[in-house]
This record gives sequence, structure tokens and C-alpha cells, in this order.
Amino acid sequence: MADQKITILYVDDEKNNLVSFKAVFRIKYNVLTAISGAEAIEILRNNVINIIITDQRMPNMTGVEFLESILEEFPDPIRILLTGYADMTAVVDAVNKGKIFHYLSKPWNEDELDLTINRAYDIYRQKMEEREMNSKLSLTNEQLEFLLRQKLLS
Repeated sequence: MADQKITILYVDDEKNNLVSFKAVFRIKYNVLTAISGAEAIEILRNNVINIIITDQRMPNMTGVEFLESILEEFPDPIRILLTGYADMTAVVDAVNKGKIFHYLSKPWNEDELDLTINRAYDIYRQKMEEREMNSKLSLTNEQLEFLLRQKLLS
């Protein structure tokens, strides 16, 4: 997992923002972009996404509504919310409903966003490692129970 590029899905209804984000980060990261929540869901269904970055203010579905709507089907990606205005209600909703990792204001600062992406990926990796360890532990427990049953039966 360490030598693999981080895959980011950036969702924004402004095409210029999508182009700018991809131009800045495409060499360092595997960047996928979507101009709407609906398009983003299609991308999520066809790709393994590590980090989702979404704008808050979009027509039809806000960033928080988008993040909340995908939570059950796509619980693994770490979520980052961008917003161009200081709306504390949106931030609180994002934390409570959309389970965001971090909130950044627009226009984003390249260094700050890069640092946030790397911190988010560390958390993503920890979640995946923990899941793998739990899976191995569960398998080991099943094997031990089987051996114990065999011993009790003989």
C-alpha cells in the first residue's frame, strides 16, 4: 500500500476548480474529479477511493448531503470538506452527519491541502490495517475453536 499512489476523488460544481485541483495534484496523486454528487457516486462505484474532497456549495446536493448520502455504501474513504464561506452550521453538519475528517476554506492553500491529504491517508491506512488485523484475528479464533472442538470430541 505504501508505494501505491493515493487516490483522491475531488467533487466540485465549478469546472475551473476541478481543472486547477487536477493540475496541482495529478503528479503526486491519482486524481479523479466529478462535477456533481451523482457523477461522484458513479466514480465511487467503479474505483477504490482513499480520500474524498468535496465543495460544500453545489446545486442539487451540498457537500455535506453528498457525504452523508454515501456513508453507508462507501464508509472507508476519508472525507474533507471545502467551503468558500464561513458557515459554521455546514461545518457542524459535516462533522456530525458526513463524518468528515477535516474542513478547509476555499480558496485552498496548496501546502495545507497537501498536508491534510497526507494526514487523511495515514488514517485511511490505519483503518485498513486494523480491518485486516481483525480479519486475521477472527480467522485465528475460528481455527482455535475448531481445534478445541476436535480435542473435546476425541
